Amino acid sequence: MPFAESAGCRIYYRLEGAGSRPLLVLVHSLGTDHGMWDPQGPALLNRFQVLRLDLRGHGASDAPAGDYTIPLLASDVLAAVDAAGCTGRRFAYCGLSLGGMIGQWLGANAGERIERLVLANTSPRMADPSLFETRRATVLEHGMRAIVDAVMERFFSARTLASANPAAESVRTALLATNPAGYAGCCAAIRDMDLRPLLGRIQAPTLVISGDQDLSTPWVGHGDLLAGAIPSARAVQLAATHLSNVERPSAFTGALFDFLLPATPEDTLAAGFAVRRAVLGDAHVDAAIAGTTEFTRDFQEMITRVAWGMVWNRPGLDPRVRRLLVLAMTAALGRWEEFRLHVRTGLSGDLEMVDLKETLLQIAVYAGVPAANTGFHIAAEEQVQQGARQPAGGIVAR
Repeated sequence: MPFAESAGCRIYYRLEGAGSRPLLVLVHSLGTDHGMWDPQGPALLNRFQVLRLDLRGHGASDAPAGDYTIPLLASDVLAAVDAAGCTGRRFAYCGLSLGGMIGQWLGANAGERIERLVLANTSPRMADPSLFETRRATVLEHGMRAIVDAVMERFFSARTLASANPAAESVRTALLATNPAGYAGCCAAIRDMDLRPLLGRIQAPTLVISGDQDLSTPWVGHGDLLAGAIPSARAVQLAATHLSNVERPSAFTGALFDFLLPATPEDTLAAGFAVRRAVLGDAHVDAAIAGTTEFTRDFQEMITRVAWGMVWNRPGLDPRVRRLLVLAMTAALGRWEEFRLHVRTGLSGDLEMVDLKETLLQIAVYAGVPAANTGFHIAAEEQVQQGARQPAGGIVAR
């Protein structure tokens, strides 16, 4: 397991994705761990190299006894970034709750490292710091079970908790597994912090995310302070409680992408060709280019710019999901040449036969058995053409 050494403490970190992509650092809330960001993982890895870590006192990191401070926790984050081989590298930072408090300190004191800053469900100063002193004393005396229900009721809405949401249940598990000494140390850091004097020094472009049902750090008195004091900060409010990235993962990820990525590439034609090649393969695209005439050139360019450069290139849906949607729609409309193309290139890429089977069963229900039957035939034919490299997963064409 990878660890960074920071002030005599081992900090666990996890670096994922391609090093050629921009670096994004994600830092979790009090009482969770790096797994809190799992709902964002697949989508973010399509666009970023992602570094997650367990704050001291949490997850696999050490939990030294005693009070921690926000500057100490911030130094742990930088130690993890450097230990991951990213020394001197600038990065985007997203922190939620305690992670956002650390982000404020980094934005003011390590601004040369921060390209963009996302502060989610957080505050520069808690209205009643004594709450965290009470929590600190409670977990040290009675353990994490003494606070788990109260904390979960602030993390999530009653509706989410009643639904047995698996992501929320994972958060509960992480909370119960948190070392009481480490939790208490972080409670002390929140209890003692006042980051308000630092906010005007933050120069990185900043997004403040709030939840409209957040009882811990509501917009009024928390998010509005950040948005008002940080120069040129933007703000967005989600229909969520405190752990907004878990309760509303798609909306949270969408807000991240809107802020961290350009709305549309400057060169949609070049971006379109890159996506088109990634999805359909070089051979198909090269053949299409070779077959382009003066009569079809404008049409080919329009398709590449609009379909591939603007729609397929949008980060809101994973490319694999987009491919499955194309298969469903082309089957429903009887566009079998296009359907076959995406079956063939999908099997050469990121699709498995079981993906096709599930999609075709869905097509049978909503677009009719004849359409699904044709789709099964084509899928089976393309599997044979690919040399039966993948097991059929139960597909039998009538």
